[in-house]
Amino acid sequence: MIPALSSKFSFKSVVLSTLLLIPIFTNAQHKSHFNVIAFYTGKNDQAHISFVHEANKWFALAAKKNNFSYDSTNNWSNLNPEFLSKYQVVMFLDSRPEDASQRKAFENYMKKGGAWLGFHFAAFALTPSAFQQDWDWYHNEFLGSGQYKGNTWRPTKAILRAEAKHPVTAKLPAKFTASPNEWYSWENDLRKNPDISVLYSIDSSSFPLGTGPKPHEIWHSGYYPVVWTNTRYRMIYVNMGHNDIDYEHGTNRELSFTFENEAQNKLILNSLKWLAGKK
Repeated sequence: MIPALSSKFSFKSVVLSTLLLIPIFTNAQHKSHFNVIAFYTGKNDQAHISFVHEANKWFALAAKKNNFSYDSTNNWSNLNPEFLSKYQVVMFLDSRPEDASQRKAFENYMKKGGAWLGFHFAAFALTPSAFQQDWDWYHNEFLGSGQYKGNTWRPTKAILRAEAKHPVTAKLPAKFTASPNEWYSWENDLRKNPDISVLYSIDSSSFPLGTGPKPHEIWHSGYYPVVWTNTRYRMIYVNMGHNDIDYEHGTNRELSFTFENEAQNKLILNSLKWLAGKK
């Protein structure tokens, strides 16, 4: 039997007292599903710098909506075992590590079950150039692509075709139009690598791809993988990551953005969640 309320207590005060007995859930009970760290350089090519700025903003918003944490750094010395142990997914937004100890730390991280998502220039290597192919494990074994071979110009949209069933391609159309990009070709034929599963390639309906002015910058035929995974590792590479920039008139004005594309964004989020072991 509940005792009658005395005149000293109102109904409102009883309700408040009751609410105080209900457990309060702290932020510790709402931890992120997984933690992502993005490494970038942000110094080479205005188009890559534009993409890095856009990516950092987009991933920060996507993290809040999809319950993961997102950090980014241009300090590549953070590519060490202690720092990496805090994160379930590592991203390279626009380049790769150059220091031998950083490279070894990343290789060990991946061989011990870490996850990686790389964009566009993160796979670039060309000897001779400022980014030489001097990391065989990364370019030949891990990515499988070898050296950069060529690219389209100007950045243009392309129709991508799904090549394999995979959690990353789930609920995505068999074909979709990607954002404008500078598309790369590679030294190695990824179809001949038993460890590589190509998820999306450029559909033939995209040809001719590119506007030149140099003839070799316009593709009229061929097979060009765009998104792939190495089945020996938990990794995804996507060739997107080069916004269109007004170089010709010297304004460096941004003419296109990578993340203004619903299907492509879904692909990237699917990649992140699969890499982190989430549905």
